[in-house]
Amino acid sequence: MELGSNLSPKAQIDFKLVCRARDENDERAYAELMGKYRDSIFFMMLKMVKNSDDADDLTIEAFGKAFNRIHQYTPSYAFSTWLFRIATNNCIDFIRKKKMVTMSLDKNIDDGEGGSIQFEMKSSALDPEEKFIRKQKIRIMREIVGQLKPRYKELVVLRYFREYSYEEIAAETELPLGTVKAQLFRAREQLYKLMLDKKGKF
Repeated sequence: MELGSNLSPKAQIDFKLVCRARDENDERAYAELMGKYRDSIFFMMLKMVKNSDDADDLTIEAFGKAFNRIHQYTPSYAFSTWLFRIATNNCIDFIRKKKMVTMSLDKNIDDGEGGSIQFEMKSSALDPEEKFIRKQKIRIMREIVGQLKPRYKELVVLRYFREYSYEEIAAETELPLGTVKAQLFRAREQLYKLMLDKKGKF
């Protein structure tokens, strides 16, 4: 059987884009996949966290994780199902960390292919060992942030350590809102690369 022949016509188109992105490192294929699903992912994140800034961050993170793992995708199911699951799991981790209660997590979420994804959230309470590990990770993260270019470091500190909104960062740095978002996206890419070097500590 030909790879992807079990997929719907829509999912087969996605699979071709995935192949171009994965095998040819085709930036247009990546952009097209992101363009097709960015709004759907964003609104799913928004339903879960009830905050547009957080939803925007989580959307970008979901695509970043999916594209970094794109070699792991197999066409036994639709790319959209795989992407939505990555986005959902990443969002659940975020909710656990923020100890937010924003929606009933025993509900099903549409996967964009007529199916649904069900998930559950375990207790977010940390035992003493987990608290120690969390503190160590924060220390390592601060070290990594310190390696960023100054303009990126400032934005990351404002956004993730001081928890400024995008609008507050734009006002603080006197940069256009679009520039703030674009530079934060590049800063996150640099952070990811630096974190790979210390992946044994995370």
